[in-house]
Amino acid sequence: MTLKISARESDSHKKTAEIIKNGGVAIVPTETVYGFAVDAFNIDAQKRVYKIKGRSQKKPLILMTPNIESVRLLVDIPKKAFEIVKMFWPGQLTLIFPTTETGKMASGGRKDLGVRIPDSEFMLKLLKDIKKPIFTTSVNVSNKKSAKSSKDVLEFDGIADIIVDGGQCKFSFESTVIDMVRFPYVILRKGCLDANELLKYI
Repeated sequence: MTLKISARESDSHKKTAEIIKNGGVAIVPTETVYGFAVDAFNIDAQKRVYKIKGRSQKKPLILMTPNIESVRLLVDIPKKAFEIVKMFWPGQLTLIFPTTETGKMASGGRKDLGVRIPDSEFMLKLLKDIKKPIFTTSVNVSNKKSAKSSKDVLEFDGIADIIVDGGQCKFSFESTVIDMVRFPYVILRKGCLDANELLKYI
């Protein structure tokens, strides 16, 4: 049975954090789109998300983090990234970094991982409560449209362990993605943030 709660509940982030820390799969609202969220160090939980979405395990999940320091164990962060982070995090920007050896173990051997600090009150509270990164991916069946409202996620009722209702996502559009694995850095996906504004910093 799926627990369904409102993001407006004062302890919603705590309830969600406990489920994630215990290996569960959560559906959470962000300012971009709804996401599946699991413990970044729980391989079995990651596999559940891939199965739920029907997603190829060759495709990466995204790390969401309460602060950039918490992902140093998992990714190598170039100096240039800190300038970008200062300007655009928390926000609708995902940065791809090369993984460390620990990061490869946590991600099934991936050589790079995307990282984002979301600009969402609920998500920031959740991340601070968990005190470590989580893996996320958009709520949808693979190759279908991402969930942008609480109604869109109902098809996963009974499948996820918890659904957090945050209403309509503020932007209802995916984050912008920059590949910072090697220079010159490349915008891989145009999303919420203005790509022309980002080009000034990369």
